[in-house]
Amino acid sequence: MSEATMEKQKTARDHSWKWFLSKFGALIGLIILTVVLTFMSDKFLTVNNIMNIARQSSINALLAIGMLLPILTAGIDLSVGSILAISIMTMGIVSVNMGMSPVVGIIVCLAVGAGFGLLNGLLLTKLRLPHPFISTLGTMNIARGLALIITAAAPIAGFPYLIQYLGREFVGPIPVSFVLVIFVYIIFHIFLTRTQTGRYIYAIGGNREAAHLSGINVDRILIIVYTVSGLMAGLAGLVMVGRVNSAFPLAGLSYELDAIAAVIIGGASFFGGVGTVWGTLIGALIIAVLRNGLNLLNVSADFQMAVIGIVIIAAVYVDVLRQRNSKKG
Repeated sequence: MSEATMEKQKTARDHSWKWFLSKFGALIGLIILTVVLTFMSDKFLTVNNIMNIARQSSINALLAIGMLLPILTAGIDLSVGSILAISIMTMGIVSVNMGMSPVVGIIVCLAVGAGFGLLNGLLLTKLRLPHPFISTLGTMNIARGLALIITAAAPIAGFPYLIQYLGREFVGPIPVSFVLVIFVYIIFHIFLTRTQTGRYIYAIGGNREAAHLSGINVDRILIIVYTVSGLMAGLAGLVMVGRVNSAFPLAGLSYELDAIAAVIIGGASFFGGVGTVWGTLIGALIIAVLRNGLNLLNVSADFQMAVIGIVIIAAVYVDVLRQRNSKKG
């Protein structure tokens, strides 16, 4: 066998290994983490605890699937936590303080979320702000401030059962909130892989200028992306209210960080154009499993923050290495 043939075989093996890691790396990480925590705590791998993890992961999973879209376009949405707060506070005013139908409250919650997401998209595309970091940072503060102002910083409790349903009920042992997550992720998978708009989202993230020159209406797609991200924040807020039967203006504080972490840990790239729906779900589950396991091991909340930070840095570093290797290839 010639040296050139051996080199080609080695290159092929390297590419196959990199492809395998890019596709299944997050899943392998989740499995390893689960095995380690199972050995470290006999309370971890029980039906009750697994269902608890599913329930705990639901809010972040919904935020993360919305966050995936901006990141696929090489953008970001820092406002989702604040949009969650203003959405549920508005719903509380409508359905509790004003006594209107819970259906109206739910519609208002989702509409406010989508509306703030639309505002993000318009600020980015019509005002031509240089980066979504700027527009969503501004919206983050506007939404949080309004959430505090409209209720005088007071929480709202006593929501109707229909509003609580998604966050509190179970189908057998399975939380309804996690059933909702699976349904939403299936819809997003179809949207991103089977529709023209989904393909355009990937194209914009891969090369925005090339996408524009090929005839894609980039501004329209970006407005859709940020509107959907805001809508998912409203839906996540609806699930949160169901869990705690309360809405408070500081809800969702820093939740955008966990959502971003879930997307990146799941294999998406900050450079855009790379990422999958199911990888994002695995990323959200990794964060939930890690937090749950650390709680079972009586690790302090402060140390948990440090561990999550290390995981995020590691995930971003892997993304950077992946980009370097792709450029070399």
